[in-house]
Amino acid sequence: MNVLLTDVAIVVAIAVLVGFYVSWRATRLDRLHARAETAHAALDAALARRCGVALELAASGLLDPATSVLIAGAAHDARAAGQLESAAASAGEAQPHELAESDLSRALRAAFAQPRFRASLPGMDGADELLAEIDAAAHQVFLARKFYNDAVAATLAARRRRLVRVLRLAGGAPAPAFFEIDDAPPVVGNGSGEVDLPRLAG
Repeated sequence: MNVLLTDVAIVVAIAVLVGFYVSWRATRLDRLHARAETAHAALDAALARRCGVALELAASGLLDPATSVLIAGAAHDARAAGQLESAAASAGEAQPHELAESDLSRALRAAFAQPRFRASLPGMDGADELLAEIDAAAHQVFLARKFYNDAVAATLAARRRRLVRVLRLAGGAPAPAFFEIDDAPPVVGNGSGEVDLPRLAG
């Protein structure tokens, strides 16, 4: 009888430990999904801020008319693509939002790489402040995207664990997707005249 009770106690203890472990795994997975969602919201906010500052730059008079139109068009396209972004992304395929945001990065670099751009700035009202905002917005996009992709990597790694897959601990939560764009910041006035033109939509 004592042996039987001991065996039962061991089985119960193991079951309790397994239950705690499964519960911990499920809770951790939920937290990782929540972290990824929060990071995605922060990334969206950073991208929206960059679009807003780019539109302000296009309307500022610091650029020639053709470049202003280019910047404004790229910013409008990026904003529209962000609003229409689908939650379900095709694996390994660049999404319209990613392409549009990359176009905006290249358009900004093209504008800032124009010859004599730096020489044209002194004496223009608000030039230094606006360029500082562009730089800060570009840096924020870089940081927000890195934080989001790190959160996605951690979430996907957790979802790939055998226990998570066997017990379907992820439930119906969709797997987050990496956000890959060209987010290299513009360099003001290097005077090289080299221009990185954005992709033109067909």
